[in-house]
Amino acid sequence: MPTDHRAVVTVIPDWWGLPADSRLPLVLPRLFFQHFADTSFIVEDDALAAFLIGFRSQSDPAVSYIHFVGVRPDLRETGLARTLYTEFFAEARAAGSTRVEAITGPGNRRSQAFHRAMGFTLTGDAEFDGVVAWADYDGPGEHRVAFTRAL
Repeated sequence: MPTDHRAVVTVIPDWWGLPADSRLPLVLPRLFFQHFADTSFIVEDDALAAFLIGFRSQSDPAVSYIHFVGVRPDLRETGLARTLYTEFFAEARAAGSTRVEAITGPGNRRSQAFHRAMGFTLTGDAEFDGVVAWADYDGPGEHRVAFTRAL
């Protein structure tokens, strides 16, 4: 829901261990909360606990895409991210998707390990710091590891 946007982008720097003025929240604009609410999930306990923002591709409905996921640091390793992904897979499958995709940076080893554990395959066209990734995927110098998983 659009009302969740502020709560999510506010925690991103803290949850990622970044400075408060980090630009990372800019990759999660309000439009995701307005237009993809049915394929995005928020988990709360006494505060925001986790979120997954995803959508079904308009260009290729066989593909659903996980755009951004976060779990509060004190709740990591509890299975919460796995639960969010499993729910997203079920929604994507029910909508007719046969594949889920996602990306991360070459330096995000935690994300790479998690996606492998969830059955994703990693792809790329070059090696960066010992990790296969797509060179300049998001612009010059913005290399990304791409993940794909059949449903």
